[in-house]
Amino acid sequence: KKMAKVEKFALHVPSLEELSRVLQDGLKENFADVQVSVVDCPDLTRDPFNFPVKGLCGKPRIVDVGGVPYLVPLVQKDKVYDLNTVAKQIELPGAFILGAGAGSSKILGVNAEFIPVVQAESEQKPAVNASYVAQINPADGGCLLEKYSDKYSDCEFGLLANLYASLGQPGKVIEVKANKRTGQCNFVTCMRQIIEKHYGDKPVGMGGTFVIQKGKAKIHIMPPEFSACPLNTDEEVNNWLKFFEMKAPLICQPVLVSRDPGFDLRVEHTHCFSHHGEGGHYHNDTTPDSVQYLGYFLPAELVFRIDRPKESHMIGRD
Repeated sequence: KKMAKVEKFALHVPSLEELSRVLQDGLKENFADVQVSVVDCPDLTRDPFNFPVKGLCGKPRIVDVGGVPYLVPLVQKDKVYDLNTVAKQIELPGAFILGAGAGSSKILGVNAEFIPVVQAESEQKPAVNASYVAQINPADGGCLLEKYSDKYSDCEFGLLANLYASLGQPGKVIEVKANKRTGQCNFVTCMRQIIEKHYGDKPVGMGGTFVIQKGKAKIHIMPPEFSACPLNTDEEVNNWLKFFEMKAPLICQPVLVSRDPGFDLRVEHTHCFSHHGEGGHYHNDTTPDSVQYLGYFLPAELVFRIDRPKESHMIGRD
């Protein structure tokens, strides 16, 4: 099997204090009630996260694996990846990995949204896979959210993923509380645009986790069957996807980079899970007046680009 090409780029890393000020100023224009501060990362092994590690800190990096061109216009089912391998490729074996991707249809038998929460294997211990998969329930066309490890023992995914990786340690992070949305953009897009506006051509990457504590959100799940006819426009992709309104609390895993420094990056991607059977790809809240966001983030030191598609396009990146 041919090794996937790995590219690496050092991002601009602002101090947490500076970045929190930038976000505070920008978010005020999009949310009625905003509080951004530098705090100790809460213990993420506890509710509502239940992650296998305590924190987001230690050698933070973001990873863009594969890409939408492997999904549309037509799927390339042979594109299968492994998070244990990714951890080694990003020079962080044993990494704690969060993010958004597609399930491996080879393993699942269907196309599905993958919500990775994994501590990759190290020489000391085996992988801990606390991921979720959201798929269309064949019984009723609704959302079927399952814990990956209830059925599978591997760490595979397919086609594409945007990941935030770190050593999973406690430490200082940026806490963002944002309530009552007054702007048009979703929480993640809003932060990304604020960072891009402030840092310009210096790319800043960020990842972590946030909870939609109140309200509802627009979420998509890919259908179980890949499209037999080519999906050539965003409109065709959106007609193919299945959209839902899902209710809080939703635990979300954003990965963003303020701008692409020339690696055909997906500049933002967020998946979410819940403890009430809902999850998928986050678009925006649908209840701006009542929504409450609480998030913990860290700027990444590096971005890794793995198996970048040779032929690319900008369709289906919303």
